[in-house]
This record gives sequence, structure tokens and C-alpha cells, in this order.
Amino acid sequence: MKFPLFIPIIFLLLFSIYPTSAHFFPNITSIPRSLIPNTTVWEAFNQLLGCHNGQKVDGLTKLKKYLQYFGYLNFSYSNFSDDFDDYLESAIKTYQLNFNLNATGELDEQTLKHIVQPRCGNADIVNGTSTMNSGKQPRTHSSNSTIHTVAHYEFFPGKPRWPESKTELTYAFLPENQLSENVKSLFGRAFERWSEVTPLTFTETTSYSRADLKIGFFSGDHGDGEPFDGVLGTLAHAFSPPAGRFHLDGDENWVTDGNFLNGSPVSAVDLESVAVHEIGHLLGLGHSSVEDAIMYPSISSGTRKVELARDDVMGIQELYGSNPNYNGSEPSLIPRQERDSSGTYYLHYSLWEFVMPLVIGTFLLFTL
Repeated sequence: MKFPLFIPIIFLLLFSIYPTSAHFFPNITSIPRSLIPNTTVWEAFNQLLGCHNGQKVDGLTKLKKYLQYFGYLNFSYSNFSDDFDDYLESAIKTYQLNFNLNATGELDEQTLKHIVQPRCGNADIVNGTSTMNSGKQPRTHSSNSTIHTVAHYEFFPGKPRWPESKTELTYAFLPENQLSENVKSLFGRAFERWSEVTPLTFTETTSYSRADLKIGFFSGDHGDGEPFDGVLGTLAHAFSPPAGRFHLDGDENWVTDGNFLNGSPVSAVDLESVAVHEIGHLLGLGHSSVEDAIMYPSISSGTRKVELARDDVMGIQELYGSNPNYNGSEPSLIPRQERDSSGTYYLHYSLWEFVMPLVIGTFLLFTL
């Protein structure tokens, strides 16, 4: 019996994009030694220290592919040799400008230090347009203050955003990932960071197919043209409105307690920090050249960064306006449920939550 040609093709496609079982760890000490790599996927770039135009050095081919992936080399560029040409020099200068480095076009120590860091998989330059605002004419926008503020946030080309009529967005998790409630609540906190400063609200739904925002963990090539590369390297990526797709690399060592005070293995990645960043993309923000901003492209392993910076707030409010309850100060959201240094949960209570039981108790005491 002969099978139609499309049946094996569909079979292969299904298995090439099948979601992975991600690695979640409650704290850094629970990461098995077998999952901690000796080197990172981009660490070999360190051997290129001091390279400049006119040289031919092993490893420049891989660097060119890296720079093309993140938009610094045009996709029509095809000279993937180990020759340091004018195009590579120009790409490195643009990279250095975006990351506030000395724009020499040479691979100095500071430039390589940034290149080898784990980062978001979204490109910094899309279709020739930079989503980072460094080295450009600075913005002086501030919707909530009379202070003259220089902003470095950027948007996707065309400035896509969710429609004004759609302020209630739903999100869902890929069912095959079978995420725990603890992991799901972490994403809920990440969404709160953005709802605190905008009119947008985010509600979890069980219908993955109908959700506005779809979150999933995958491994390697997962069918969207942006394959993951294993531990570190690219950590996650998300698509601009109205696509709503948010993909994370299931091979990472995702830490959920956010406690890195006692150091961490080189491969430990704070899940909530990455989630807050990628949600910014889901809402229409590009990358920022402000290192303290959530929308900065890179984050070192063992780093926790979940508070929106002023640059993030200004950018998202240019797209959606402000939450009526936002007072214009720095965001100060404290997750209602945190962990202390021992890894156990504790709760933050508001004054009303503390007083209410006393009021009820006093009432019952005098009525019984």
C-alpha cells in the first residue's frame, strides 16, 4: 500500500516542532551538575579579541552569522568567510552604538563581553530599522512628568500595538508543557508589571487556541524560523502585536525563586526576568539601549531584573497611555507572594488585610 507523499512530511513536521519538557528549578542549588555546561554556546567568540578590518581569523564566519541573525548584517549578505571586511566592520560599529560602547569597529574586550552574554532572540534591527535608540536623535518624551527626559525605548517597524478597543488580553500556556501552578503564577506576576502602568489587563485562560497571547517552551527548531540553541545563547523570543506568540527555550536551566544572593551556576536563568522582557515585545516594544531597562536585550546568567525602568514605562505608555491609578513614580510592584532566602514562601499583606481580621474578631467577641 502506497502512502501519499504529504503523510511522511506532516509526520516529520509534527515531530520537529513538538514542544519540550522545560527544566525548572526552585533554586540554584537544585540544578544538577550534569546540566551545567563548561562553556557557553558563544564563548568561542572570546578568541576574536583584537580582530579588525583586513584580517582573516578562524571564527569570524560564525560571528557574521550571529550579527546577521540579530539584524546587523543584511540578509542579502552572503560572504560567510573568515575575512574581516568592510560590512563586518560597519555591523560591529552599529552594534557598539546600540550598546553604548566605543564605536571603533574592532572587537575589543567590552564588545566581546556583550556579544557572549545570554540574550533575547528578537533582532535588534528589523528590515534595516533599528529597534534600539542609541546613537540616534534622542527622544525627549515624558507623558507623566514635566522633567525633560531623554528616552531610548523603541518600537517594532510600523509601531504595531493592540487595538484601543482591546484592553483586556488573555494568555494561555501550551498544554503539552504541563506547567505547574507555581510557574504559571510567575508569569502572572510578570504581566502585572505591565498592567500596573497601563490600562491593559491580563487574564489566564485554558483555551490556548483562542488566547490573545500564547506561551510555550520549545527546543531547537520549533517551526517559526528562529530555532533555539540550547543552554544560554538565545533564551526566548516573542512576536509583535497582534501575533501574540511567546516562545522560551526549554533547554535552559530556569530558576523560579529569584534568589541569586549566594552566587549561581553560569547557566542559571531567572524565568520571571525573561518573562517580563518578552511581554514587552508582545505589547509592541522593541529593544532599549538603557542597560537598566527591562527591554535591554541581554541579561547575564544569575541576574534578576523584574522592575520596569523609567524608559520602559515611557515607551509602553506612548503606545497605550497610563493606568488611571498610576501616580507617575517609578513602578514599585511587589509580588504578593515572594520567597525568602531559605526558599520558603511568605506573603505581603496590605494594611487593610491586616486590620480586617482584627475587626471581624472584635465583632464576634462582643456578639457571641
